[in-house]
Amino acid sequence: MTDGTAEANGITARYTETGTERVLAFEFEGRTAAIAQNREGYAMLKVRPTVESDELERYYGFDMALDHAAELLGTAPNDLPIPESAADMGM
Repeated sequence: MTDGTAEANGITARYTETGTERVLAFEFEGRTAAIAQNREGYAMLKVRPTVESDELERYYGFDMALDHAAELLGTAPNDLPIPESAADMGM
């Protein structure tokens, strides 16, 4: 299993791979957001309020998914730390 963690601006980002998905989960001041993609890395990105919850929206681009995740966290997209293992998410 590939994983990675990054922290910046009070935000923690955790990247994990399950049997079916690549998941980038964020936590900031008690709020959470997650971005998921299929394990093969070619499908649209799903933005969720938590890792386990249903998707809110799908995006082709990583930047758009990060914008939505930042909105859920109440922070700026540029403040989100990205673990190196998650840097290639998106189509």
